[in-house]
Amino acid sequence: MEKITLSAEEWREKLSPEQYHVLREAGTERAFTGELNAEKRDGEFFCAGCGTKLFDAAKKFDSGCGWPSFTEPTEAEAVTEIEDLSHGMRRIEVRCTVCDGHLGHVFPDGPAANGLRYCMNSAALEFEPKET
Repeated sequence: MEKITLSAEEWREKLSPEQYHVLREAGTERAFTGELNAEKRDGEFFCAGCGTKLFDAAKKFDSGCGWPSFTEPTEAEAVTEIEDLSHGMRRIEVRCTVCDGHLGHVFPDGPAANGLRYCMNSAALEFEPKET
């Protein structure tokens, strides 16, 4: 996967203020406010920063946490996991491999066989419904 590197100014021109805050400053949207949390249609989720395919709707589930949650990425190589020791916690941050945008965190409390819950910010994602 070829990396995309832009300046802060270029990212600000490309992204909305909320997207910039989440993707480039590792921010978090408030729980239950993201438009993709309740998305239930079949389709695919892409990085809002660079368009890389990240998640399939078939792997999305309602975790009750207030953010879109998935059991796994479409391809393991699409995301990079990094230890995050901020806010007095030990978490695993999830970033887009291509543009290094902050997507959210992964937790070991998911319902699938792998036991993972990829808890993503709606602002970091774009959704394309599957044509029927």
